[in-house]
Amino acid sequence: MKPASLTIGGRCLTWGQRTYVMGILNLTPDSFSGDGLLASPRTAETGGEMEGVRLALAQAKRFLEAGADFLDVGGESTRPGSQPVSAEEEVSRVVPLIRAIAAELPDALISVDTYKAAVAEEALRAGAQIINDVWGLRADPQLASLAARYNAPVILMHNRSNPANVEVRARLGGSYQGAEYQNLLEDIKSELMESVAIARAVGIPDDHLILDPGIGFGKTIGQNLELVNRLGEIRALGFPVLLGPSRKSFIGYTLNLPPDQRLEGTAAVSAVGIARGADILRVHDVEYIARVARMTDAIVRSET
Repeated sequence: MKPASLTIGGRCLTWGQRTYVMGILNLTPDSFSGDGLLASPRTAETGGEMEGVRLALAQAKRFLEAGADFLDVGGESTRPGSQPVSAEEEVSRVVPLIRAIAAELPDALISVDTYKAAVAEEALRAGAQIINDVWGLRADPQLASLAARYNAPVILMHNRSNPANVEVRARLGGSYQGAEYQNLLEDIKSELMESVAIARAVGIPDDHLILDPGIGFGKTIGQNLELVNRLGEIRALGFPVLLGPSRKSFIGYTLNLPPDQRLEGTAAVSAVGIARGADILRVHDVEYIARVARMTDAIVRSET
């Protein structure tokens, strides 16, 4: 049985009662979905990263008004084929925004999207409460102990990304072509539980762990579709589940649409994901997907 709830930032999140929505705030110049706030022409013209912070803070306010429960702040693109940035650069991108959100929107729940302990520590000091690690505590051996020390919940994502397996098409973006699994769901479950074991080994309690199956990360189009349809098998591991379908390339390749035309596909994946057991949706289009979540909840959680 998965933990019934998580209390953080003075709020109690009760798993299974409703679907929670996480709004994506990308302080990057190269987000796959085109929403990287450092890529904005206005940002380049009016002051670089600080203008990006101003734009992102305004977006954060809109997200909360539209129904977001979390704000996920990231400073490094995770699109297929993207280049890593230094911890120093990542800190310079995310910390000013986190500090601004914490000051102006004190009730907001803030997660930092990073796999680097140095970045996570600065973010937690600035006001973030949750660590969202796309490598499931595998990339930086210091991150697990840091999370334990700060008593911070951690989102553990499954990831088999390999730049050598990426196909990039100009209109549709990158897609993984060569990911190999002996058994897709069993391999993903096994590797997620290895991340859980890393967390447990340093004293992070189970109720501070959230699993993300990592759709779009080291998985082919067909594997992503199968994973969404079988999400209940991830939920059965005993932890709350986050699903990040927003504008992903497997939607674009399925529908033959670029990132800015994937809202309906994201909505469809979100609704099926909720029906299969997702507890949190991580999305760009908060206003629309929050409505999808409320409607789907009214159907699939009508007896809870």
